[in-house]
Amino acid sequence: MDRAIEAVNSLSPEHLEVITKDAVDVSEKIRHAGAVFIGRYSSEPVGDYFAGTNHVLPTNSTARFASGLNVDDFIKRTNVVYYSEKTWEQNAPKIARLARMEGLEGHARAVESRGWSKGE
Repeated sequence: MDRAIEAVNSLSPEHLEVITKDAVDVSEKIRHAGAVFIGRYSSEPVGDYFAGTNHVLPTNSTARFASGLNVDDFIKRTNVVYYSEKTWEQNAPKIARLARMEGLEGHARAVESRGWSKGE
């Protein structure tokens, strides 16, 4: 069974029916599937037409990194960053160093141009 679970997680199917003696336990090990139908009476058509689950699911193995369409897909998010002067001074040398390690000299200089009292 472990090999089958590994294969399912690798294939990342759009739909997966788990019909085994221990279907609930097996289904808890599934990490990558668009929709999982547990047990003999929970077939794909039940989910597609009657149970109220999402019918817009990730295809072509994209369930490895995507979920079915949901309300979050219609919400715009913005990341906001605010560093205090103390936090800046503690971390600026590390930030500049990381930028250089990535080969992003402009980023490193942008950090250094703001200065810090402790230096590196």
